[in-house]
Amino acid sequence: QVQLVESGGGLVQAGGSLRLSCAASGTYFSINAMGWYRQAPGKQRDLVATITSGGTANYADPVKGRFTISRDNAKNMVFLQMNSLKAEDTAVYYCHADVTIASMDILRTYDYWGQGAQVTVSS
Repeated sequence: QVQLVESGGGLVQAGGSLRLSCAASGTYFSINAMGWYRQAPGKQRDLVATITSGGTANYADPVKGRFTISRDNAKNMVFLQMNSLKAEDTAVYYCHADVTIASMDILRTYDYWGQGAQVTVSS
């Protein structure tokens, strides 16, 4: 099993910054892409940013130029630096990992999610 634990959410004024962290632990063959998604009240969960194990990042249009995703493969962590925050960034942010697990000499890939971190931006 794999666990993802997020930290770093909170309340910030518009224009401010926050940094989210997510640590992966457990038993696995490899952690592939990692990323962040967010879900505002009454809305679907949307992609924010993803990053491959090689460091290639991809961003949703609403956050381009303001958010930066990074990862530390040695520590199995992914980060989201959020700058110039807007009220519309308010949401629960979820860490995601695409993980390969070996079982009976067979490799299978699974999706794992963190518990979510609340980010509230006051205008």
